[in-house]
Amino acid sequence: MWALRRAANPLRNHGYHFGATRASFVTVNIFNGNVEQDVHAPDHGEILVGSCLLPRGFSVGTSMTKKFFVGSRDLSSHTGKKTTDEIEEGFPDLENSFVADIEAENDAGQEKDEELMSGEHADELPGEASDHELPFSDSESVGTDKEKPMQDRISDTSPLCEIILETPRQSVKSAIDKWIQEGNSLERTEYYIVSSNLRRRRFYGKALELSEWVEKKKDIDFIERDYASRTDLIAKVFGMYEAEKYVKNIPESFRGELVYRTLLANCVFAFNTRKAEEIVIKIKELKLPISTFVCNQLLMLYSRSDRSKVQGVLKMMEKENVKPSSMTYSILINIKGHAGDIDGMEKVIGTMKADAIETNFQMQAMVAKHYISAGHTEKAEEILKEMEAGDLKKNRGACKDLLRLYASLNKPDEVARVWEIVKPTPYLGELLSLIEAWGKLGRVEEAEAAFETILKTLKKPPLKSYNVLMSIYASHGLLSKGKELANKMSQSGASVGPLAWDALVKLYVGAGELEKADSILDKAAKQNPNARPLYNSYMTIMNKYAMNGDVHNTEKIFHRMRRIGYTGRLQQYHALLQAYINANMPPYGFRERIKADNRTPSMAIMKLLSQSDPFKKTSISELLD
Repeated sequence: MWALRRAANPLRNHGYHFGATRASFVTVNIFNGNVEQDVHAPDHGEILVGSCLLPRGFSVGTSMTKKFFVGSRDLSSHTGKKTTDEIEEGFPDLENSFVADIEAENDAGQEKDEELMSGEHADELPGEASDHELPFSDSESVGTDKEKPMQDRISDTSPLCEIILETPRQSVKSAIDKWIQEGNSLERTEYYIVSSNLRRRRFYGKALELSEWVEKKKDIDFIERDYASRTDLIAKVFGMYEAEKYVKNIPESFRGELVYRTLLANCVFAFNTRKAEEIVIKIKELKLPISTFVCNQLLMLYSRSDRSKVQGVLKMMEKENVKPSSMTYSILINIKGHAGDIDGMEKVIGTMKADAIETNFQMQAMVAKHYISAGHTEKAEEILKEMEAGDLKKNRGACKDLLRLYASLNKPDEVARVWEIVKPTPYLGELLSLIEAWGKLGRVEEAEAAFETILKTLKKPPLKSYNVLMSIYASHGLLSKGKELANKMSQSGASVGPLAWDALVKLYVGAGELEKADSILDKAAKQNPNARPLYNSYMTIMNKYAMNGDVHNTEKIFHRMRRIGYTGRLQQYHALLQAYINANMPPYGFRERIKADNRTPSMAIMKLLSQSDPFKKTSISELLD
């Protein structure tokens, strides 16, 4: 783990030093990272570790995950422990371009395509769509979901699942009652199959109705897994407050590690730092294990909110002998790659290999992407060759990423070659990647042809297929085609959701119609309050207002974002501060404003604050004084 922390430490390469990120142990009272506001010593012994508030005396446990979040491989990482003084540096706040990339990736997950999810049902979801699922399985899966060819995309569902899919959410329980009255029975296996399929389609509201029916009937004895599933659905549909209320009513014997992990995962997805830290404290109070899963959640959270705390989490993992997983390394590789620290990224990869953790296609694609962004095209091409492994027909799982990556390398012939291999039986994900690839290469007509293939093959094309093409129109400034596609989406019965709104916003901003883009997003948010617009949609408008020095409208977008839950991200403050600077207006009280939101200003913000300080002393002003 010491080797991991050294590899993950970017400051040796950049020469930055943050005193606030020194791993220290200070008794504090509240989750604000501000020792000066301490008023009494807490009973449960909170400590500040690298500016990351965590309980004292963490214990090691196993980890159970499913899908995006990580699980329980027991890995060999028994390096010698180091003293606190040896960790003098932490992860710095990186440049705002990195923050934007991170936010874009996370926001894209709000409407990530599911093969069996038809766009027309997107408005069924009363809560925000999520990339993550419950930490049920011991397996560690990082984007390795298997697809079916386009012509074989018929779900392996049960008759009950088909009935629920065709029934409005408010009538689900009545439909189940009728099905039972017809002589059918609902056993645990059937319940899990139906629930899993509803989740896969992101019909969280319907899955919650099913869960409520099963719990009320008591024909199936609920175990902790079932209570955790119900908690997760409530969080997705009604939010964390209602989920926490439900947890309090779970029988104490079933209110265990899995339930609290579920709460934590939902907090991290919702970017609720304070609540996530409270749940970690609660886990400790209940003497539940602090596992690799919990640590990975904190790493993901702090990689988005405050990278100065990442080093503290790594130090805690080393101190308590919590083993890193492949997801741990994926998070660190992504942080280093986005920072442009290729040497640091390679050191993390080296440490991962020393821990005998193998890479998968997704991790290889991520590394290749960072190589391309940093201009290391030869290294990227080597990774792509490794992914192909000489026979793409046997390594079909790599094709989806290869199409995008070859486009990023500006290799249309390679894109065409990969497509020819998968063309006879294409997966939906491969077709979507092909659309993106042709869009990157500026070949809009080929992208439209791939889109038409989806329309011809599927009776109800997924919403993501429209959104991908809409994004291409936005990036190429094709406003009229974007409007036409939006109308086509509406006529097909598809619900125009956050990703489509985002593309429309970019279309109008790119066309110079900023007020129209602002109006579209405002109307979209009001028309469908259950589908929150993407963070980047607001930032596209906010950054443009800031560039124009329009403080009034920049503040308006800032407060609108706070109202719907996008709070405290440093990129928002950076844009707002830039608006004041461009308007030649002094940003009075800006430092206090950030501090009130319990945030640590980035280097970029500190630099702007210094430049815009109306009371800043200069050599001339000192002479005049």
